[in-house]
Amino acid sequence: MAPITTASNDETHAALLDTLDMYKIHKPFRNPNWKPPQRRNKNLKQILSEAQRAQQSMLNTQQNSGASTPTPATDGTNTPSLNPNPEKMSQDLGRLVLEKNAKQSNGISTPMPGTGFTGPSVTYTSIAAAPSLKPKKKYCDITGLPAKYKDPKSGLYYFNAEIYAVVKGLSTTQVQEYLAARGANTVLK
Repeated sequence: MAPITTASNDETHAALLDTLDMYKIHKPFRNPNWKPPQRRNKNLKQILSEAQRAQQSMLNTQQNSGASTPTPATDGTNTPSLNPNPEKMSQDLGRLVLEKNAKQSNGISTPMPGTGFTGPSVTYTSIAAAPSLKPKKKYCDITGLPAKYKDPKSGLYYFNAEIYAVVKGLSTTQVQEYLAARGANTVLK
């Protein structure tokens, strides 16, 4: 290899290319110290035991937290007994939470049917809730954008005039497929 000089001829140019060639530099593809983990896959027994441990820890934290489950009354008048059945236990816990909330809140309360006590009218602890009073949102059947309009002939919702042109060009079977996707189709027998 010729020494690099300021004169530009073919030999110096080739020497410069040889020194700057990245292909000749050794680049290992992987780290030579890297080793695969000892066990990549878990067997069924390990997966089940981890799931059981996670459930047990969840139960332990729920049992130990005083904020989520109220302590039983110590006055002796009503000592709630928790049912060992999981379905009944969740109902009992819901009842206990409602009782605790009723005792703590001195605001507006409504009688709870079948329980003999009054509880707050709206709680986040019960699943039972009234249906929403807000109107159901309507979305364009073609684009999925919020629909502003409804085609009176086909019953499809559409977003703007451009989509309306597409709706007008649809065949009856295509309209029925769009309505079926939304769950608003009528099946004639």
